[in-house]
Amino acid sequence: MKKHFKDTEEYIKHISSLDEKLFTYFQSIIKTDSNLTRQMVSFQANKKLSAYRWYKYKEAFSPSLVKHFLSEYHIPEGIILDPFAGSGTTLFASSEAGYDAEGIELLPVGQQIIKNRITACNLNNNDVDRIKFWRDSLPWKKFKPAEKINSIRITSGAYSEHTETSVSRFLSAIKKEKKNVSAILFFSLLCILESISYTRKDGQFLRWDYRSGRRKGQNTFDKGKIYTFDEAFTSKLDEIINDLSGKNIQLDLFSDPDPQNIAYRNIKLYSDSCLNILPKLQHKKYQAVITSPPYCNRYDYTRTYALEHALLRIQEQELSDLRQKMLSCTVENREKDLLNFNRDWTPAVRSCENNELLQSVITYLEHKKAAGAINNNGIPRMVRGYFYEMACVIQDCFRLLKNGGVIFMVNDNVRYAGSSISADLILSKIAEDAGFHIENVLVLPNGKGNSSQQMGDHGREILRKCVYIWRKPY
Repeated sequence: MKKHFKDTEEYIKHISSLDEKLFTYFQSIIKTDSNLTRQMVSFQANKKLSAYRWYKYKEAFSPSLVKHFLSEYHIPEGIILDPFAGSGTTLFASSEAGYDAEGIELLPVGQQIIKNRITACNLNNNDVDRIKFWRDSLPWKKFKPAEKINSIRITSGAYSEHTETSVSRFLSAIKKEKKNVSAILFFSLLCILESISYTRKDGQFLRWDYRSGRRKGQNTFDKGKIYTFDEAFTSKLDEIINDLSGKNIQLDLFSDPDPQNIAYRNIKLYSDSCLNILPKLQHKKYQAVITSPPYCNRYDYTRTYALEHALLRIQEQELSDLRQKMLSCTVENREKDLLNFNRDWTPAVRSCENNELLQSVITYLEHKKAAGAINNNGIPRMVRGYFYEMACVIQDCFRLLKNGGVIFMVNDNVRYAGSSISADLILSKIAEDAGFHIENVLVLPNGKGNSSQQMGDHGREILRKCVYIWRKPY
């Protein structure tokens, strides 16, 4: 039964009471873990690691996190699954640790990173020599700029005229190369787009440098140095060549010291939404799930990675379709008819309907929307969609795991309209309803603040950043 109140204060008080009740229920397994650092659960640690550093995928976590959990929880040999594979950290780290790995990734940019890293690690010496030739001789300079760079509305004007010409020459030149070499050269371009553009990835959108000429007189953002194509591209090739030849000594503590020993032939990638793929996978196939879903934070990755998707010739309508296929984490996500999609998800939907804390949060957000006191009317729908869809993912993961199998999930709590939303508690209760034993909710020693807009309106509140550990009973 949904409870309605007269004002915000009463709603917040009610939500806080339910939150405290659920926190008390799980209190014995919520632990601050000093072994977990922000570097481990973010991309920061990857910036110096061979191969992991090639593409700056900010949503990634570190391979050391994956290997830590595989070792610490004595995961038996078998297959590791990541339903939100991103740039493939779980897949590559698990493979390096001797496991088979399967991942699901919807966004073309993530698919490209994973596929091309596998390609790169299987190049022969002649292929690497050819890439060295490109680094040293800059052969694209001899070509005419015949290949036009694809752009979409939100990427139009992202590059200087000189950079566009250089990229156009390059795209013409790589057509002459053999498939494997051409793929790595194109991937190298994908890796440098932000550094040669007027843009910077900034959470929910691309931020534009004042030199782009957009919003003349209003835009004062300076992203710093904008690299030329030649310097950024040759530097990236040098990095890739050094990593493939084992010259980068900044290796992950758990890594094989010789990258050439790793071919990643035990990795399988499904290119689609996990909501489409998970129901089709085999029962009790996986030893563990190691993942980090999109957070419920309004970040639209179709826009964040717009430069890359434009280069991959993804057009406006296709990008819009991808946005709707994603797990609901943006205000533009429309409601998905989950039970029409899969009747087997009925228990997951029922779990959400019976989750008092979740329902009180949704009711409160709807109240704020009706009062015109929420900064985007899509927020209540997004929050509801996020947890209902995650419940379906969790239910499927339970079915797919072997008895005794474990989920390790990195996620953040969030805050909307002044109310904290404890994703860790809500999702752990949903997981328990699905049959999991909630083994631990490990909290990072330092939480995170809410968004700058939220802090301005409601003050700073530390939100828990956690790794959930749920085990399927033996």
